[in-house]
Parts: sequence; structure tokens; C-alpha cells
Amino acid sequence: MIDYVEFNQAKLTYQEWDEFVRQSDNGTIFHEQRFLSYHPKERFSNNSIVFYKKNKILALFPATIVERDGMRILVSHQGASYGGFVYKDLNLQEAHKLVELIEKFAKEKHCNRVVLTLPPIIYQKKYSNYIDFALYRNGFSYLKREISSVVRLDFPQNNPAVIYREEAVRALNKAKKMGVEIAETDKFDAYYEILKNNLRMRHNVTPTHSLDELIKLKNLYPTKIRLFGAFLGDNLIAGVCNFSANSEVVLAFYISHNDAYQEYRPVNLLFYEIMRKYQIEGFKYLDFGIFTVNMEPNWGLGRFKENFGARGIFRDTFYKNIF
Repeated sequence: MIDYVEFNQAKLTYQEWDEFVRQSDNGTIFHEQRFLSYHPKERFSNNSIVFYKKNKILALFPATIVERDGMRILVSHQGASYGGFVYKDLNLQEAHKLVELIEKFAKEKHCNRVVLTLPPIIYQKKYSNYIDFALYRNGFSYLKREISSVVRLDFPQNNPAVIYREEAVRALNKAKKMGVEIAETDKFDAYYEILKNNLRMRHNVTPTHSLDELIKLKNLYPTKIRLFGAFLGDNLIAGVCNFSANSEVVLAFYISHNDAYQEYRPVNLLFYEIMRKYQIEGFKYLDFGIFTVNMEPNWGLGRFKENFGARGIFRDTFYKNIF
């Protein structure tokens, strides 16, 4: 028999929850309570769920309840890139039961809808579509299917340039000749100014995280959240903040450069070194993140990522209206 209890009522510490996530088949840092807790307590409720079978943890479900568009929605999770069930050695029958129980929980909480975004399949250490199948079979539908750009870090001789398109190779060589150097850095202040200006000019938006939040996350995950910068002397001209989401996938969360130094092509050299670094460290994939928003492609951004050998995979969001 499978049963559940809300995390706040379970006799489970943050550390025990997070350890299960790390040992799971599909968990990421975005499922960890340590990550979710960086949000101010008043921003999100914690309605996460622990599922048990024979007194052992079977699965976890990070969740919050939000009021939006006149609806009360159980979301997994509003404060993270990915959500959904975190599990280990889950069979098909168990997957169906988990989906049935999450709907039961939503009804108990008087929610009108359930929404969850699954990590792309590359985040699974053991590939399985049992949850997708169970969701669809139990009446869930796709809210959206975004496309995330992914590079396999299996290029030969630790040389990412062999999978680059010709245009990217030329830009890479230009950056080297013009004296751009790449280094891991803690210059988050300078980087954040570049990031803010980039997003404002290109999309008229602000970063998802404030500078204080980004630094707080870095302090929470000093070895998993890392900033790599492109420098001309001591001058930071571009940067990429990377999240080691689990032991196999690194996510390039924020990519930004100073437009005044566009001719130096710093981002091309940045990703060359980032891909080399993470391959050496044993990672299998670099996730560039999505280039679609509500399934509308940014064609230029998609081509830019394809220049580095990226291919598109789904980042799926499911939903079901309860009543």
C-alpha cells in the first residue's frame, strides 16, 4: 500500500529529503528543500509531499499552492525550473498510483488544478517514461512542451570544437586571437550588471533572481553553482552561471555578454572552456536551457545554441483541472 503525508507533517528533515533526491533516478537540485528554502517564507507555501510504501520512502513531490487566474493551483514547483515526482526504481503500477494520489491530495487541499514541469529525460539516470504515461492515462494534458537545447559532452580528445558549426569555430578562434581569457570567478556584482543590461535591452525583463538571491544560492551550493567569466585583462566582458543540477547534467542558467565587446566573441570561447571543464569532471550533458516561451521559438537563440552542437529535447509541463 502506498500512502502520503505532507512534508511539514512528516518526520523527515531537510537533509533526509535532499539525500533521497541525490540518490534518486531523476532528482535535481531544484527538487531539494535546501534549494527551495532560499525563497522568503512568505513567497511560497511548502506543500511538498512524501510518499511511503511499506514504511520506506517511495517518492517525493515538491509543491506549493498558488492562487492564479481565479484558480487554486497545486504547482510542482512555482519556485524551481523543474518539479514532479522524484523516485527510485519506480514501476509502472506505482507510477499510476502516485498520479492518483496527487489528484486526491489536490482535492483535499481544495485545488482546482494540478500543474507540474518534468525534468527533461537527460536528467534521468535510468530512463523511464512511466510518469508521463501515468499522467496522460489519468487525464492530464500537456500545458506546454518547451524545447531545451542540449549538448552531449562526449566529443573526442576534450575538444568541443569538433561538434561546433563552422561559424562558431571561426568565432572561437577570433576570441583566442584577440586575447580573451576564461576563468572561474566570484565577480557576481560585475556579471549581474552585464546580465541586467542584456535582459533589459533584448527582452525588456529583469533576471529571475536578484543579485542577493544569486549570491545566496551560490553560498548554499558553493561547488554546484559556478560562474565562469570571459576577461580582457581584469575586465569581465561575458559570463555564464552554471548549475550542476545533478551528477550528470549541468545547466547554463544565465548567459550574458557586454555588447560593447561583441566583436571579441567571448561567449564562444566561454562555452568551449565550460564544455571541456565539465566533460573532464564527468558530466554527460550541458543543458543550454529553453529557447521557446509558451512554445513560441526564438529562432535566433535556437540557431545560436545549435552552433555549439546543441539539439532540442522536450521540457514538458502537464496539467489537469480537478473541478
